[in-house]
Amino acid sequence: MPDHDILSDAEREALSAVMLEPDLPPQRVLIVDDDQDARELLAEILSQDGIRCMTAASGEAAWALLKSSSSSIGLLITDLRMEPSNGLELIRQVRSSPRAALPIIVMSGDAEAPDVIDAMHMDVVDFLLKPLDSEKLARMVKRELGMVP
Repeated sequence: MPDHDILSDAEREALSAVMLEPDLPPQRVLIVDDDQDARELLAEILSQDGIRCMTAASGEAAWALLKSSSSSIGLLITDLRMEPSNGLELIRQVRSSPRAALPIIVMSGDAEAPDVIDAMHMDVVDFLLKPLDSEKLARMVKRELGMVP
């Protein structure tokens, strides 16, 4: 009986290479903060947990990324206090767009109760105070991106 391979050697090698690739989440986290050091540090902390990140220095820059890279962004983490537009304005913009279901985590170093209430009414995942608990945040991000069972 002749040997009938369905795959060629090249196809078999390609399939093996794909099977051996690390199982990275297809989506990234967009971190928005007008403090460059804070957003770079947060991106570095999350990347050590295997979470891919993008950063933006303003709500406007974040909105541009959301429109151009919308399929690769699975979670938004935004600072509340930014200039010229704040995190609440960005959340309102997202919630009134085709990306309305995007999970959002809000962070702030000086939040007032009305801001927290406003953010929670916009269906955010959580509101975290700075300094952030990086382990708690990483667990939350992994859960939202579907990286943990």
